[in-house]
Amino acid sequence: MKALILAGGKGSRLRDQPDAPPKPLLQVGSKRLMDFSLQNAANAGVAEIVVVVSYFTEGVINHYGSSYRGIPITYKIQNDPRGLVHAIECSAGALGTSDFILMLADEVFLNIDLAAMVRRFHDEQLLAVLGVVEVDDRTQISKTYSVLQDSGTGRLHRLIEKPRRPHNNIMGTGNCVFANGILAYIDVCPVNQTRGEKELPDLIQCAIDDGRPVTTHRVGERYINVNAMDDFRAAFALLEKHADSF
Repeated sequence: MKALILAGGKGSRLRDQPDAPPKPLLQVGSKRLMDFSLQNAANAGVAEIVVVVSYFTEGVINHYGSSYRGIPITYKIQNDPRGLVHAIECSAGALGTSDFILMLADEVFLNIDLAAMVRRFHDEQLLAVLGVVEVDDRTQISKTYSVLQDSGTGRLHRLIEKPRRPHNNIMGTGNCVFANGILAYIDVCPVNQTRGEKELPDLIQCAIDDGRPVTTHRVGERYINVNAMDDFRAAFALLEKHADSF
């Protein structure tokens, strides 16, 4: 099992100074933003970490080097970035035939348990397990994606990118465990006509429509995808309140 961390975000809404560090290197408390994903990957016991970078690549590579806690890091450059699915496609050579845990370099979780997700992935022989969290404020789901699944089997029927009216309080995250076979659906994944790029929920939906088993797993208690200053402040507050958990 490898970890795939997508660190290609430019972070324009977070870089208020011309000389501000790239988004993965933004300081959140005592940590850099990408430190959280690297720490979670290491705790999950992965054999290798693949990091996809697009902007300020030298800064990220020079900061983290060739390993993290003894785990080798391989970097892939996403030239002409066109979204998350394109970033996954850029990593295919580094992933080889390995299954992998997908992560975003701008995610902060409280009490995350990726090891349980990986166990479920193997035990149930799934194509994918999507990490989700329960939220009180359903408007937060419009920042990521929502899921519709069978209440009995837990199998997913539908994913909706940035829903305007979520049907439940389940919020999708960027932390997912994938079998290597998910890569076969990249070519058939449609391009989102509004954004002009292939979307992660659409990629997973292609596999679901093909009859592949996909489910969700409650991966943590709190989740923040840091894309704007409000998210950054929320992440900082979460770290201050639960310092022992990080």
